[in-house]
Amino acid sequence: MSLLVVGTVAFDQIETPFGKTDKILGGAATFIGMAASMLEVRSGIVSVIGEDFPQEYVDLLASKNIDLAGIEKVEGGKTFYWAGRYRNDMNTRDTLATELNVLENFQPSVPTGWKNPDVLMLGNLHPLVQKTVLNQLETRPKLVILDTMNFWMDHTWDELMDVLKDVDVLTINDEEARQMSKEYSLVKAAKKILEMGPHTLIIKKGEHGALLFHENNVFFAPALPLEDVFDPTGAGDTFAGGFSGFLAKTQNYSFENMKRAIIYGSALASFTVEKFGTERLAELTDEELIQRLDVFKSLTNFDIELD
Repeated sequence: MSLLVVGTVAFDQIETPFGKTDKILGGAATFIGMAASMLEVRSGIVSVIGEDFPQEYVDLLASKNIDLAGIEKVEGGKTFYWAGRYRNDMNTRDTLATELNVLENFQPSVPTGWKNPDVLMLGNLHPLVQKTVLNQLETRPKLVILDTMNFWMDHTWDELMDVLKDVDVLTINDEEARQMSKEYSLVKAAKKILEMGPHTLIIKKGEHGALLFHENNVFFAPALPLEDVFDPTGAGDTFAGGFSGFLAKTQNYSFENMKRAIIYGSALASFTVEKFGTERLAELTDEELIQRLDVFKSLTNFDIELD
């Protein structure tokens, strides 16, 4: 049971109504890997960092039993950096700065020991970079999951459509689903997107949960109602880490098991937003996760008599 994660390991600087941070650990691969580590699955990250990346962050990732052999360190380079400010509704944000730095010329190299993963999680990157990783693998993974965003739809549509043909599961948010399909109804949007290549689609709706589509089957998972949301930055990637990690651990890729994976992803994401950056994931215990999963179960468990 192995999970290969491809994505950014980065610096984030965040401002929300609850406070602000200096540069802290962030990046899609970081959140995905740390979330998956809670499932005790063998995982590795393919990414790039600069010489400015602190050893304490490397040690944190290593302490989660994440193989870092695929992370390239560029001597003299600077790590990818993003700064953003969330508005009062915590659903909209303004990007204050984006510095690609070493990510601009990133050419991923999959380590020898990771060329046959059970599950491949392609984080939000240029579609050509995602395709490059797929081409380096010796055997096709049992499950390929891809995350993308509206930027790639705007600027690299043809490349995105090409890589989608090699993907099993696509994860995007509701705005991106509407843009990709040109349909407002998410049900109609899902039908169109599933014709583009993936057999399964996850549409994330933030605080309103997530939808899972596969053939004619639909599943909805709620988001946990929280009193306070301090930082939603890594929630979507944490969700992807829980989802992909659970499937890699159980090695069951059926629609029914994907329902369970959605709940694991949602439960883990509900922790991430409770503190800034990776702080909550870093301290999360197995007992807390089990308790949170039980809360999710109670949200959707009910009896009803039908005539």
